[in-house]
Formats: sequence, C-alpha cells, structure tokens
Amino acid sequence: MAGPLSHIRVLDLSRVLAGPWAGQNLADLGAEVVKVERPKVGDDSRAFGPPWIKDASGADTRDSAYFTSANRGKKSLTLNLSKPEGQAIVRELAAVSDVLIENYKFGDLARYGLGYEDLKKINPRLIYCSVTGFGQTGPYREHPGYDFMVQGMGGMMSVTGEPDGAPGGGPQRAGVPVADIITGMYASIAICAAIAHRAETGIGQHLDLALLDSQIALLAYQNTNFFATGAPPKRIGNLHPNIVPYQPFKTADGDVILACGNDNLYRKFCEAAGCQQLAEDPRFVSNGKRVENRLELTRLLGEVFATRGTKEWVAILEAAGVPNGPINNLAQVYEEPQVKARGIRVELEHPVAGKLPTVASPMRFSATPVEYRGAPPVLGQHTEEVLKVLLGKSEADIASLRAAGIL
Repeated sequence: MAGPLSHIRVLDLSRVLAGPWAGQNLADLGAEVVKVERPKVGDDSRAFGPPWIKDASGADTRDSAYFTSANRGKKSLTLNLSKPEGQAIVRELAAVSDVLIENYKFGDLARYGLGYEDLKKINPRLIYCSVTGFGQTGPYREHPGYDFMVQGMGGMMSVTGEPDGAPGGGPQRAGVPVADIITGMYASIAICAAIAHRAETGIGQHLDLALLDSQIALLAYQNTNFFATGAPPKRIGNLHPNIVPYQPFKTADGDVILACGNDNLYRKFCEAAGCQQLAEDPRFVSNGKRVENRLELTRLLGEVFATRGTKEWVAILEAAGVPNGPINNLAQVYEEPQVKARGIRVELEHPVAGKLPTVASPMRFSATPVEYRGAPPVLGQHTEEVLKVLLGKSEADIASLRAAGIL
C-alpha cells in the first residue's frame, strides 16, 4: 500500500533541522518532497561536519552526517531565490504543490513575492508552513532564533542539569536540539491537520510554528507544576519532580534506571530487591511520602543497588515486572535485541556512499506503512527531473537557467 500522504506534494524551502525534520516526516508518510537548496552550497547543514559521510572508497564526501539525519526521501533541486528567475520557478512549483515549508526570517520571502499572501493567489489550496524562532507576531518576530538560545529562553535549561552547588551543577542544554526537533514534530502534526481541513473545505491556510512556543509546550508538567505553585521548578538532575523512585542508581559495575511509577510497582521492587522494610516504612509508603523523603530513600536504595551488577539487577527487576533499564551508549543501543527486532537501523542506497544507515521512522501503520523511497539526496541530484517532470522545462530551458546561475 502507498503511504497515507502519497497524494501530497511538498515544496521544502527550509534548512538545517526544524523545517527539514517536518519535511522528512512527510516524505516517510509517502509525500513527494522537493527540497530547494542554494546552488553550489546547498542546505547549511551539509557543512555541519565532521563527521562526514563516506563514499564507496571510504573517503569523506561533501555532506555531513548531520544533514543525513533530516533529509531522507527528498528530491534536491538547486535554485537561486535571490534572482527573479528563481523566484518565478518557486511560484510555478507552489502552483502544483499541496504544502510549502519555509524557515526564512520573518518577511524575507515576502520581499521576493513568495510570502503566503502572494502564493495563495496562485494556489488557494496551498498549505504554507512558516517555521521561525519566535513566530509571525510579537516583538521578537524579526529576531533570529536558534535551538540553543531557545532552550535557554524557553525554560528547558532551567530544569535540565544538576542542581547549583552539586558536582557539575548548573544549566545544561539537552543532548540533542530538542527545540528544533519538537517544532518539526508540531509542524508535521499541523500540516496533517491542515490537509484534513482542506479535504473538507478545499481551502489552504498559513501555519505559524515557532521554536519558542514549541519549546515551552515541551516542558509539559513542569509548566503546570509552576502554575500550581507559583515557584519555578529547579534543576534536579536525573530525579523526577513528582515521582520517587524514578531515577538511575549506581550498581556494582555500572548504572541502572529504576522507574516505579506507582505505589504497587514500588512494593514489587522492594520485594524483588530484598528490602521489604522500605516498603513498610511510614516515610515511604506512598509516592507523596517518598517525594517528601527523597534524599533519605535515595541514600538507602543506593546501598541496595551497590550490592549487585547492572545485568543482575536488570534480570531481577525484569522477572518482577518492575520497569528498569541500563544507560546505553549508542553502540549498545543498536545491539539491544528489541532495537534489532524493530528494525530501527535502516540502510538506504545512496548515490555516493552506497549503503547509508539511517534511523527508521517510529510511526508504524497496519495499512499504509511508512516508505523509505530514497537516501538523503546529494546536492542538486533531482534538479533536471523536477524541472522537466513537474514544470515541463526543456533541455534548452534548463541549460539557459544554468548559464544564468539560477540552478
């Protein structure tokens, strides 16, 4: 079966991560995604290396491993948008597309006559998704926005890291650019919702996605904890603000995460671990009591976990039905039997690298499976195909555009 969005064509004018992440999601769902890139240099993230992907001989290519994380399944078209001829081609492509994704600074594309108000006159059914740091409204709308600064401004770093005064204490960004990624995910959802709305009404719309908005939304219960108390949550490292024990513990030879999400699981853990007295202790009989007495319980459980190695603890807790897991590095992640069984590593045929490993989409469908129709493209790989097939350009037209520096 074709993917659920196999009837959709996407014009992807975005670069780096948030917008491209949304475009890759749509490509995985079956959409035809045409990625527009600058001639000669392409998406900024192609140069975000090392590491670089290797060609068949093992030599570095021009493309970073970073770029390959967010551009699977797309067609690469090189186009100079600063030239009127390039702008004209975008209008032609917008006329035959369902969705446009862009992450230019506020107002930049409108200066070229490529804003939403311009393109909806050409194609009223167009769903135009703008991804910016701060959105299309508000006093910061013209400011550039990057993931790191938004993690700081949006509160993520205030709740991430060890407490002040603890070893390694102080604010930390997340290990991956979560503001970019969550904005791309929200953009994907918004686009799919707009496609559903258009199916009923025949009308497209402008979607306004901002990194700051998305980052704040990602804080989830940290937001509502603040609303409930009026006190900003503090950094507590690997601890959970509302659940205890829900944290890593040092074992005799490594680490294990214990996740007792309710009182029953806590009691099951204590029985399996041979510390039943801690289940009956009045200080720890309920989650609320355990949160109040977190430090003492953590100290006592630390002594328990130090008596066995990680693999032994994992086996004991698995047998008892208590949620747990080791702290894996990525080499260990891809050796996990569950990861192998789910086919998380997918190899795609790349025109330069040969077999290129990528990470499977976590979206699983029983009737319309995800499609992996191509590896991340090399720069300009599909320029002639797109111009000929979608726009009917001739060989002479294309040669003329190349000579003029448009492609």
